[in-house]
Amino acid sequence: MANKFEAGQVLDGKVTGIQPYGAFVALDEETQGLVHISEITHGFVKDINDHLTVGEEVKVKVLNVDDEKGKVSLSIRATEEAPKKAAAPKKAPSAPKQEADASGFNTLKDKLQEWIDQSSDRGSFKK
Repeated sequence: MANKFEAGQVLDGKVTGIQPYGAFVALDEETQGLVHISEITHGFVKDINDHLTVGEEVKVKVLNVDDEKGKVSLSIRATEEAPKKAAAPKKAPSAPKQEADASGFNTLKDKLQEWIDQSSDRGSFKK
């Protein structure tokens, strides 16, 4: 690759192949790079074919160049503006707080007899 490309560059390329894990993009006659599925667009991508087609012209950003292995990592997502986050939904008014037990948290063992007595008082507990 002889340092033709460097991280941070934004280039035009052409999709030459699509695999389940990403898309191959030709940067010039001799160099192809891979856009990993996570770098296709903002948000979740289930099927790359829903976003790209072979032969499509795309704008990509060079993320990494590995001259030893001859690999170029690319991102389409990095060339797009991130979508604005939707406003957080307003919380429903909370239910009135129940009066806290003065003793704080009780273990199940401590509360068991109380629950049995309450159940017996209501007539729903049968021995």
